[in-house]
Amino acid sequence: MATHKETKCPEGSKSKHSINGTGEHQAQWGRAWKVDWISLSAVIFLLLFAPLIVYYFIMSCDQYNCSLAAPAIEIFTGKTHLLDIWNKTPSLTWKAASLYISWVTFQAILYMLPDFVHKIIPHYRGGLQEGTVTPAGVTLNYEVNGLQAWLITAALWFANAYYFRWFSPTIIFDNWIPLLWCANILGYAVSIFVFVKAYLFPTNAEDCKFTGNFFYDFMMGIEFNPRLGKWFDFKLFFNGRPGIVAWTIINHSFQAKHKELYGHVTDSMCLINVLQAIYVIDYFWNEAWYLKTIDICHDHFGWYLGWGDCVWLPYTYTLQALYLVYHPVQPSRTTAAAILLLGLVGYYFFRMTNHQKDIFRRTDGNCKIWGAKPKYVECSYMSADGTKHYSKLLTSGFWGVARHFNYTGDLMGSLAYCMCCGSDHILPYFYIIYMTILLVHRCIRDEHRCSSKYGKDWKRYCEVVPYRLFPGIF
Repeated sequence: MATHKETKCPEGSKSKHSINGTGEHQAQWGRAWKVDWISLSAVIFLLLFAPLIVYYFIMSCDQYNCSLAAPAIEIFTGKTHLLDIWNKTPSLTWKAASLYISWVTFQAILYMLPDFVHKIIPHYRGGLQEGTVTPAGVTLNYEVNGLQAWLITAALWFANAYYFRWFSPTIIFDNWIPLLWCANILGYAVSIFVFVKAYLFPTNAEDCKFTGNFFYDFMMGIEFNPRLGKWFDFKLFFNGRPGIVAWTIINHSFQAKHKELYGHVTDSMCLINVLQAIYVIDYFWNEAWYLKTIDICHDHFGWYLGWGDCVWLPYTYTLQALYLVYHPVQPSRTTAAAILLLGLVGYYFFRMTNHQKDIFRRTDGNCKIWGAKPKYVECSYMSADGTKHYSKLLTSGFWGVARHFNYTGDLMGSLAYCMCCGSDHILPYFYIIYMTILLVHRCIRDEHRCSSKYGKDWKRYCEVVPYRLFPGIF
């Protein structure tokens, strides 16, 4: 649904020249031009049930102490009715609406500010950055300022929480369900807006894809990079803000409620806040690199990203911290150390795998990986305009261990988050289940695209690196 930082094929920089011959594989951009019945069934299922899944999770915590089975059992046995559960659910309030509007407006303002952090922090790649070429041949520029936005937001939040006390830091938890309705309104509003925009005033008509199927186009998006004006890019804004900026703030609000209820903060809650904060900071530190990932380079912007970033991300990625408000878990020092180690090792694999690809691409292979000159498979493909491109698929370092070893690290970190919550309930483990499904699907989708793009060259690469995620297993 909403994004993690997924890469494309492990390719390096590319050279090109025009050809007139045939038989070359063409690069594949974006989603499908046509929709099959399997894809349509999945789209309709998600449109119908993804919002209900989020509601069920949050309602289960609010009314059933985070038990996923209890409400279903009570409904099935007739002890309660859906209407009873709905009537107990907090409704939208003006307070929540004003909070949410203020939040999104503030993030939009921060998004539009020029970045100055890259001028004062060495090696940080912020400011004006160039994206990849779109299917229509357009290269978009981006003002990368996510780290700046997060730093400003976090500084104001923690200054209030520990010094000014303009409002209680538990304000997010206290309005969590009313804020859910606000997030849904924005998610659907932006999805409908970009759908209509694609028909009436697209940013670039040549980068639009119409299947003729309303449900598929609405969910998967029509426009590749819908924008308002020169800089407000819907895809980059909603992928990174307001959801990911809010991630650490939401977790801290849950931690504040945890302390208010129990008088102290458990090691599990601390671990969740630390490990997920590392991930968020990493995201914004490498936001320029994110411009080269699947979400920006291939996905169109529709309900999948619009609603997903507004609702799915903040309400499912924070389930562990929410669970610990209702079920405080105090692990032993050995268990806490093991969880921390798992999370940090997973992050190391995730970050170093991506770093190796990044440095390989930026230097055109003129670098060292694990102390040696990198190995790679040379390949070629042809874009729709008849231009032949050359690329290099890295087979050194972690990219020689598995074709998506960064996903392996991501899954290790995801498991560490869940383990912070003990083993009494399944709810906090939804995250690792979801991430496994998401990343395996990403593997298959990405490799199908790479196979179509590179043809026999991709087969040669798979012979050199035979495993996708786990060496010797998968």
